[in-house]
Amino acid sequence: MAVENDLGRDSIGKLVWRIAIPSMLAQFVSVLYSIVDRMYVGNIADVGGLALAGVGICGPVVTMIGSIASLVGLGGAPIMGIALGAENHAYAKRILANAFLLLGLFSAAVTLLLFPLQEPMLRLFGASSVTYPYAKAYFSIYLCGTFFALMAAGMNQFIICQGYAVAGMKSVIIGAVFNIILDPVFIFGLNLGVRGAALATILSQAASAAYVLCFLFGRRTGVRITFGGYDLRVMGRILLLGFTPFLIIAVDNVMIITMNALLQRHGGTQGDMLVTCNAIVQSFMLVITMPLGGISGGTQSILSYNYGAGQPQRVLKAQQYIAALCMGFAALMFLLARVAGPGFVSLFTEHSAVADSACRAIGITTLSIIPLGLQYAIVDGFTAMGQVQFSLPLSFWRKAVYFTAIFLLPPAFGAEAAFYAEPISDLIGPCTSLVIYLFAIRKVLAGGQATASSQD
Repeated sequence: MAVENDLGRDSIGKLVWRIAIPSMLAQFVSVLYSIVDRMYVGNIADVGGLALAGVGICGPVVTMIGSIASLVGLGGAPIMGIALGAENHAYAKRILANAFLLLGLFSAAVTLLLFPLQEPMLRLFGASSVTYPYAKAYFSIYLCGTFFALMAAGMNQFIICQGYAVAGMKSVIIGAVFNIILDPVFIFGLNLGVRGAALATILSQAASAAYVLCFLFGRRTGVRITFGGYDLRVMGRILLLGFTPFLIIAVDNVMIITMNALLQRHGGTQGDMLVTCNAIVQSFMLVITMPLGGISGGTQSILSYNYGAGQPQRVLKAQQYIAALCMGFAALMFLLARVAGPGFVSLFTEHSAVADSACRAIGITTLSIIPLGLQYAIVDGFTAMGQVQFSLPLSFWRKAVYFTAIFLLPPAFGAEAAFYAEPISDLIGPCTSLVIYLFAIRKVLAGGQATASSQD
């Protein structure tokens, strides 16, 4: 059976490029799910600004639901990769079967739990009496597609960790193309407004999920989804390791929710305008952070496999390439934020006050994104090797710095000062991570073979 990438023998430099680029492009394309929705919603006649604020409030909640896919996918895929490196294919098959069951259970639980909680949740997260109807219209429809969202994103990780980076990219592109086509049809052609945006999104996710499941049930992949072999210990290992990426995504969105609430509280009569501005800023940040996650997350398969195979020099070399690629991409986006920021903002609004505020905020928020690239490489690298005792505290530390800044700055300097919390945390967090990495990595790599051989 032909494999796109031989994780144990191919040149490390070529592996990183062949896996990172499709993974990065896949995540870049997936940003279109959010950006295309918001772009069209922001241009709805007469109510575009308010509708965009409503969808922006839903954005963090929607991504928090998606973080469950990371809990299972980014928790199970590294363990599966380590097992494949140790040539323990039976255990790899059990990981996949248990992950598939977990995603099915979580999708049902989330849908049933959140439907009755929509109004108090959306109001808590920054919806005003004016923007709430738009937020509810979008979110209530999106919830119906939770199963597709979790399966598409979560199970795709088990395609990538087997070396099929291009196949993983295709699953995301399929969904994005559907979304781009359906959005204008539903929003404007059928005059469904924000409901049309939500409907286009869940149909697009259904297309991605269908591709992923067909691939993993088919004969092309080395390890296929099977039924049976369910084990609470295996599920526990998946959830423990996946808790780090889950926490990163979940807390990132709590940060956005907190930002919206603080902008409303300290913004006075400009509260709704600042929330709209933040929706645009966060859309730009997705263009940075999702491809960054594609590079550092997609290449976890290289680290996991070689860690399990007891090849520490290949792991170290791969980490050097991954860190350089992450920081290089972040440097490019730092420049684009300053050159293309106004053009990006114009996709969402023609309101001069919103546009000026959003451009200023993008410039502030991206001040420290180059070291942020290093943070992604280090934290996802530790996760790939199953080292949750390092990845989780390092992630939590950066978030703690952010929350401290976001609560202290607005009361002292005004609502817009909240945007400085991002660059402060993006500088202090990576500096701490680098120090810990330099002290810990040799000891971690020395335990690679023992970790692999202990899997059952």
